[in-house]
Amino acid sequence: MLARLALLTGHLVVALLALVAIGGATRVMEAGLACPDWPLCYGQLLPVSSMTMQVFLEWFHRLDAFCVAVALLVLAAVAGLQRRRLPPWLAPLALLALLLVVMQATLGALTVTQLLPSAVVTAHLALALLLVALISGLHQRLALCIAAPGSVVTAELPRWWRALLLFALLAVAGQALLGGAMASQWAADRCLAAGEACIWLGLHRAAAMPVAASVCIAALASLALPKGQGQLRALTLAAGALVAVQIGLGLASLRSQLALPAIVVAHQLVAALLVALLAAAWSRSLASSARDLSPVQTLSPAQNLTHVQELISG
Repeated sequence: MLARLALLTGHLVVALLALVAIGGATRVMEAGLACPDWPLCYGQLLPVSSMTMQVFLEWFHRLDAFCVAVALLVLAAVAGLQRRRLPPWLAPLALLALLLVVMQATLGALTVTQLLPSAVVTAHLALALLLVALISGLHQRLALCIAAPGSVVTAELPRWWRALLLFALLAVAGQALLGGAMASQWAADRCLAAGEACIWLGLHRAAAMPVAASVCIAALASLALPKGQGQLRALTLAAGALVAVQIGLGLASLRSQLALPAIVVAHQLVAALLVALLAAAWSRSLASSARDLSPVQTLSPAQNLTHVQELISG
C-alpha cells in the first residue's frame, strides 16, 4: 500500500507542477477570464463551440485542478481509513492537503467572479506553491518508508545545514510570491513599456542574487553531509543547478521585453520546481530515525506472548 501511495504522490507532484505552469501560461496569454463563469466554461463541461487557445488554457487549468483535487481526496480517504496500517503522520498531512486544495478551488473561483484581483491571484499562487512543497515532502517520506532496510542512513544531520536548507526553501518561496505579486499587477510589463510600477521589478531583481546564493550555499554544504546521504545530496545539488537555469531565464525574459511567453512560463515553472526540490530535501532531512519512517509496527504472536509474560512478571 505504501508503494501505491508513493506512486500517487509522485504523480501529484508532477500534476501540481503542471498546474503552476498552466496557470502561468493562462496569465501570460491573458486567458484568466477566457471562461466567464465557474466552475463550468460557457455553461458546459467542454465548451467545444467556444474553444480558442485562451479558452483551452483556462479550461485545461481547471481540468488539471479537478484531477489534483480528486487524487488528494483519494489520498486522504485511504490514509484515514487505513491509518492503523500506515505511518501516523500520513493521515493528518493528507487531510491538510485536501483542505488546502479546497481553499485553492475557492480562490480560483474568486479570481473569475471578482475579475482577477491582484491579492486573490497572488494568494492563489501561494497556496499552489504550498501544495507543491507539502506533496513533494510527503512523497519523499513515503519513499523512505518503502526503501530497502539498511539503504537509508538515518544519522542525525548537522543543525546548521538544516537551517541553511530551510532558509533557502523560504527564500525561494518568498521570491516566487514576489514574482507572482508583480505578475498579477502586470508591473514588469508596465515598467518596461512606460516606466510605471518599477519598484516591483526592482525588488524582484534585487532579491534574486541573495536567494540564489542561499540555494547554492546549501547545495555546496551538502557535500559535507555524512556518507550514505546520496539522495539528499542529489536533491540539493539539483536545486543549485536549477538556480543557474532560473537566472538565465530571468535575464532572457527581460532582454526579450517579456515578449516570449514560453520563457516567462518556464521561469515560473522552474521556481515551482525549486520549491519542490528544496521541500523534498527538507522532508528527507527531518527523517532522523528509522522509527520515524516506519509504519505502525505489529508484533508476531511469539513477541506478543513474550510481551504479556513480561507484563505479568513485572
